[in-house]
Amino acid sequence: MEKDSSKFTNAFNRFEEWRNNVSKTASDKIGEELSLGSDTKKDATIDIEKLNIYIQNNHILKDISLQLHDKKITCIIGPSGCGKTTLLKSINRMIDTTEHVRVEGRVFVDGEDIYDKKAEITHIRKKIGLLSQRPTPLPMSIYDNITFGCRIHGMRNKKTLDKVVEKYLHATGLWDEVKDRLHTPASALSIGQQQRLCLARGLAVEPQFILADESTSALDPISSKNIEDLFMKLRERYGIIMVTHTLRQALRIADYVVFMYMGEMIEQGTADELFNHPKATSSAIIIVNPSANPIVPILLCSPSLVSGISSSTTT
Repeated sequence: MEKDSSKFTNAFNRFEEWRNNVSKTASDKIGEELSLGSDTKKDATIDIEKLNIYIQNNHILKDISLQLHDKKITCIIGPSGCGKTTLLKSINRMIDTTEHVRVEGRVFVDGEDIYDKKAEITHIRKKIGLLSQRPTPLPMSIYDNITFGCRIHGMRNKKTLDKVVEKYLHATGLWDEVKDRLHTPASALSIGQQQRLCLARGLAVEPQFILADESTSALDPISSKNIEDLFMKLRERYGIIMVTHTLRQALRIADYVVFMYMGEMIEQGTADELFNHPKATSSAIIIVNPSANPIVPILLCSPSLVSGISSSTTT
């Protein structure tokens, strides 16, 4: 582990040496934008147009077109293997790391086509943070985890970095828990704390959107509730796009819902529209059982099954 950590540190040091050749004026400007941008963040959208993704000969996503909103929580739901994570990874071009992948269509983030040949990947990923299913703290201290992205994007001032660390640890509810051990390894944190640390690390570069790929599925109920509460607070400033298998979670926190099945987008709309007034018979149907409390969400994909269960629940 120490050998791997040393390799990672050496690579980062070489990268910093290269970045130090960038003019100080440009670095200071980026630092000012990161530290002051929190009060001036403008609304943005993600527009997906006729997106098709192929991996080898498999057609994974089929003609997806939708708009994702800023300062809202959008939950992507559907059965396993329907393309939810692939759609999420296409939004920040993490899909590029998949072998034999082919992407057709366009994805615009705040008006910028991220699949344009001239698009710069690091710039794109600064706009779109990612919180994965399991926490991925870097093999370094808590402090260095938070400042890692800031340094990559040019921030060097120690006082500014200190403020960033405190600000985003406060934002994720970690400051009081770790303020006395900022320079200890992040790997010593509990899994729930590590997930909040990864969220703080992503927020530190002031993204426009946060992607969350089943980000509470590996956590205990209390840690899951903490992450949900954070998302509810953070949507005042960020657009959050979240993949979840837990329909109750989508019912609790979603403003918009996208239902996918076998690589296709079956339906999209507000949470109220999709859960209570679905347009497609193969969409997410909420069956209200009078003897059950709360509402029991059931995902159905067969019109005949929907008809049969609907009849049985009314008798």
